[in-house]
Amino acid sequence: MSQILANELISAIPYARTLGSEVKVVDDSLTLILPYQQSNIGNPTLPALHGGAIGGFMEVCAMAELRRLSPELPFSKPIGVNIDYLRRGKPVETYARADIFKKGSRVANVRVRAWQESPEKPIAALSGHFLLPKKS
Repeated sequence: MSQILANELISAIPYARTLGSEVKVVDDSLTLILPYQQSNIGNPTLPALHGGAIGGFMEVCAMAELRRLSPELPFSKPIGVNIDYLRRGKPVETYARADIFKKGSRVANVRVRAWQESPEKPIAALSGHFLLPKKS
């Protein structure tokens, strides 16, 4: 997928625009970037990113990865999402990458990992089931 198509893909998701999400394509793999924004801070005392911003960012990542595989179809819809918050989200850029573990005809199982300094030190992990759109 080209960088231009990836940018168009992300801009089609309203919440991705609200978060200020960006995308980078490396070896045909999508890496989403959540730039630091004061509006994404949940605890100003620490400061720490809001868990909802991190969770929404990872959900957007999963939806974008599923759409990348079937760009002609509408976006998939989350059925059930489980998020593990592993470390405090610092006020710096955050990255996420999705892996599709199983894609059936109606449901896909997706895992997303979000990190800041290193992919080996994730700040959160998402495991979710997404309803795939019907092919016409």
